[in-house]
Amino acid sequence: MNSSMIRVILGHVLKIEALFMLLPCIVALIYGERQGYTYLIVAGFCALVGVLMSLIRKPKDTALYLKEGCVATALSWIMLSLFGALPFWVTGEIPSYIDSLFETISGFTTTGASILNDVEALSYTSLFWRSFTHWIGGMGVLVFLLAVIPLSGGSNINLMRAESPGPSVGKLVPKIKSSARILYIIYFIMTVAEMILLMIGGMNPFHAITLSMGTAGTGGFGVLNSSIASYSAYCQWIITIFMIMFGVNFNAYYFVMIGKVGKFFEVEEVRWYLGIILSAIAMITINLHGIYGSIPETLRNASFQVASIITTTGYSTADFNTWPMFSKVLLVLLMFIGACAGSTGGGIKVSRVVIMLKTVKKELNNYSHPKSIKKIMFEKKAVEHEVLRAINVYLITFIIIFTTSFIVVALEDHDFTTSFTAVAATINNIGPGLELVGPTGNFSFWSPLSKIILMMDMLAGRLELFPMLILFSPKVLKELFIDNLRTGKNKD
Repeated sequence: MNSSMIRVILGHVLKIEALFMLLPCIVALIYGERQGYTYLIVAGFCALVGVLMSLIRKPKDTALYLKEGCVATALSWIMLSLFGALPFWVTGEIPSYIDSLFETISGFTTTGASILNDVEALSYTSLFWRSFTHWIGGMGVLVFLLAVIPLSGGSNINLMRAESPGPSVGKLVPKIKSSARILYIIYFIMTVAEMILLMIGGMNPFHAITLSMGTAGTGGFGVLNSSIASYSAYCQWIITIFMIMFGVNFNAYYFVMIGKVGKFFEVEEVRWYLGIILSAIAMITINLHGIYGSIPETLRNASFQVASIITTTGYSTADFNTWPMFSKVLLVLLMFIGACAGSTGGGIKVSRVVIMLKTVKKELNNYSHPKSIKKIMFEKKAVEHEVLRAINVYLITFIIIFTTSFIVVALEDHDFTTSFTAVAATINNIGPGLELVGPTGNFSFWSPLSKIILMMDMLAGRLELFPMLILFSPKVLKELFIDNLRTGKNKD
């Protein structure tokens, strides 16, 4: 285990977080809020710890294999959250550190599940930081690290693989650094475009900026207690469109960037993704007939909630907890399907679902035609056995973690729907569930134990399960801590 290189990466991550924390300080200056001093002090603390971690005992070996990449990624997200929660706690705006950590992990993992009863009671400074955690976590802090900091060694792809969502991760261009920069350029341009369009619609700049960051990261933290319901129909449609756009595989946008627009619609996963969205909107709109005053209003609410749930953003314009059972069942199914691989969205991912469906179709065909030999095709390529194996293992692992978490939180004896959708909403990085954790509720009533379980689910869901499992495996923990302590003592 290359623990020295992992430590250096953690140091860089803390320095980047310190840099990011200066932005809420600027917000504090604009609005004349004293909370900015706290953010400045915490930023200084992060920078100090980060510098020390980066400089002490520089590694001789800079190689990062997949195991080290997974460990570095999992530890980076945990450390990012532990330090990122300090401003909420120190300012007293969220008095409990566990609650502060829950809110922060929910932000960085772009889950959007909140423990706050009154969002509007927060300062502008903390509201900005809360939404900005979505933007940081959406594309990934390590992707940002690869884009701006020159890390030596040819195995940086393992960091991107460990952090990026989807069954497989590739490079847009030969160099990882260039690929990371391209991803962030696309991400930034789309975010700014949404901000501008929302301000054109009359939304004030602070709301436009924070909501655009939440949309970009498919996170869902709003700045009003009513989430998005209080804004105009125009603004709701703009957010709906951008939620769908941020749920698309960013590799498809690269084709547009280099002038190959036609290839965007040739991406099979994108076609399935858009097809699922349009089908769900049509069915829910029909099911909601008569509930809202007009067809345009019904279509707008159905479109918004479908986009919000499948992209795992979590914004709401209506209390879908009161919708007919058929619509609620469809939304729960969309929670598990999720967005495209390589997007900022969560869930199992459309590509995995499509490949699993094609696998079932192939097996059924084999029963009818035992001698036939057909390969599963996806994106005009034969799906390799290793990809199928990885998807099957992922699904089994997902079910095990989901079931275990559900059993633990069920000890609190809340109703089935609340407990089930609380786990579904956190492991799929969605935010709101149904009943007590619905769009008008929150997660404040859970015990500290359940909150810890749900926080672990958020981290595991954002990092595609395995980095967190690898980190907490006994062998890796032994290599990280016990073996390193022994090595340190022998050197002394």
